[in-house]
Amino acid sequence: MEAEKAKRKTKTSTAVKARYNEKVYDVISARVPKDLAGAFREKCAAEGVPQAQIIKKAIEDFLQT
Repeated sequence: MEAEKAKRKTKTSTAVKARYNEKVYDVISARVPKDLAGAFREKCAAEGVPQAQIIKKAIEDFLQT
């Protein structure tokens, strides 16, 4: 039996993803107290929910009002 070769990521695919993300997405940042950020991270991890998903939902809800 031959050992399977692990696929390696190429710089090209990383560059392509970076260009796509730059074209399609924007970055929104906010500074919050460390205790609030920590509690947010912990709750997201405990519930298995991506942090970005919560923030996107909050923005969508805000825009609907």
